[in-house]
Amino acid sequence: MTKIDALRRLLPCLSPTTATSKATATPIKKRLSTSLRNDVVDPLHPVLTNTNQDKDKDSQDSTTTTDLDPPVSAFSRPSRSMVIGTIFGQRKGHVWFCFQHHRLSTKPSLLLELSIPTHQLVQEMSSGTVRIALECDHSELSSCPLHSVPIWTMHCNGRKIGFATKRKATRHNRLMLKTMQSITVGAGMIPTGVGSSGSEEIMYMRANYEHVIGNSDYESFHLVNPDECAGQELSVYLMRSR
Repeated sequence: MTKIDALRRLLPCLSPTTATSKATATPIKKRLSTSLRNDVVDPLHPVLTNTNQDKDKDSQDSTTTTDLDPPVSAFSRPSRSMVIGTIFGQRKGHVWFCFQHHRLSTKPSLLLELSIPTHQLVQEMSSGTVRIALECDHSELSSCPLHSVPIWTMHCNGRKIGFATKRKATRHNRLMLKTMQSITVGAGMIPTGVGSSGSEEIMYMRANYEHVIGNSDYESFHLVNPDECAGQELSVYLMRSR
């Protein structure tokens, strides 16, 4: 079985396609839709108010003093949004991660070159769960935005396997993204000479991801599978250690 066949077998819901195929509309299931229910006020637990304030005028002074106490700050919930993520790489090369806020844009919001070989990532995906953690040192890069960190220490499923490097999109990268503008969800091959200066085809997997921003030191991307399919579980974490 070739590596591309293995990739297609591991992604039953991401129908194989070529970069020139016509896009098809696919319903998307958001992973954390239930967690957003925390934003809804529970009618069974209304906010308590002081109902005795008007009953006893002698208690007004103490009530006024209580009202002047500083309010407790609300819990800060993570920010969530949907982005398009693309994993790609040559068969005998290593893996790249690309995240875009707009499908038609050829300028990625974040482009990372990972040291993990393509065939090794395919093997990791055979387990059904891939968690990639990218970590940087807070003492050296405390004032640097996460998307501007130049180099990361990389762990995959709990094992340290090298580094990840932030890259600027080259002409070949932009050409590759342009050929995939009509694809939102899919996996397949990009012909030789498109998106690469080498003579080897590029394997890719493109899907929707949930982008979670916890704070200035933590972000994560989580693969969103189509409805009625368990599919592949894949997450990428950006963390600044203290």
